Amino acid sequence: MTLGRLKLILIEHLTGNDNPPMNTPESALSSAEHLAQALEKHPDFKVLRRLTPQRDIWPVLPGQVLQRGIVLDTETTGLNIENDAVIELGMLVFEFDPVNGRVHRVVDVFDELEDPGRPIPPESMAVHQISDEMVKGKRIEDAMVEALVGSATVVIAHNASFDRPFVERRWPVFIDKHWACSIRDVDWKSEGVSSAKLEYLLQMQGIFFEAHRAETDCWALLKLLSLVLPQSQQSVLLTLLESLNQAQVRLYATGAPFDAKDHLKSRAYRWAPEIKCWYRQLATDKALQEEIDWLKRKVYQGKRASVEIETLGGTIRHSQRQGQKTVLSL
Repeated sequence: MTLGRLKLILIEHLTGNDNPPMNTPESALSSAEHLAQALEKHPDFKVLRRLTPQRDIWPVLPGQVLQRGIVLDTETTGLNIENDAVIELGMLVFEFDPVNGRVHRVVDVFDELEDPGRPIPPESMAVHQISDEMVKGKRIEDAMVEALVGSATVVIAHNASFDRPFVERRWPVFIDKHWACSIRDVDWKSEGVSSAKLEYLLQMQGIFFEAHRAETDCWALLKLLSLVLPQSQQSVLLTLLESLNQAQVRLYATGAPFDAKDHLKSRAYRWAPEIKCWYRQLATDKALQEEIDWLKRKVYQGKRASVEIETLGGTIRHSQRQGQKTVLSL
């Protein structure tokens, strides 16, 4: 389609002279979709459509055995697990096929606010737009949370290492659950994707949404789970389920020289202030060996050193609880 033809369609749309007439919400939507389809046919344009929550995603066959999972998101008063608190918890309980990783349907939607008992900091309010007035006197229903979580075999969050410690402290039912993270448990770089931000991942699929409220972010994450990865050609959910069987580890660069901090930061290491050590979480034995080799060359530069390896099971990873540790001499 030529730019001239696109311009003509746009003029007709804006002036109301298109077909069908724009005298009803339905016809206006139809006209907008007509314009979007026209733009999509031109190589110079990319159309984004608003995310639409969908409870029934894939038909369930007679006799099909499904499991239940939860996608979860929290909004908090801040980032410090010791001093801050959950003020909104959103969860979608969904049924999936554990063999092919297909999401079939949403069976429960949960979204509640909670009064933290103190003013919400302005910098946090600027992110999630939750005010003191909105949470005043409210409390998240513990029994409902426990019932919903109890039926799930896996809990999935986008940046689970943030959400998991907060909800485990508030609701111990989360502690013994297997968790997966749609940021760290998918090798987005190997898939040819440059960013793991949820908004970016959906925009790549032509979808946008209003981020930073718990339920909306949950619907966005559920949509992401249904998408097929470009290189492995399997769903995001199946990739996350497979990661549950991998012995994830944290690799601690013990005794790393101070002047190596920029190398470590650029390689996605995090600083653990309580033990004064840089660490990185890894998903596979291959990734662990590659990282050890990199530390030998770039950080310790062939000198004698040792690192600490912490093995994390599905009920430990992405939490702040410790797994089993071993020391490896390099």
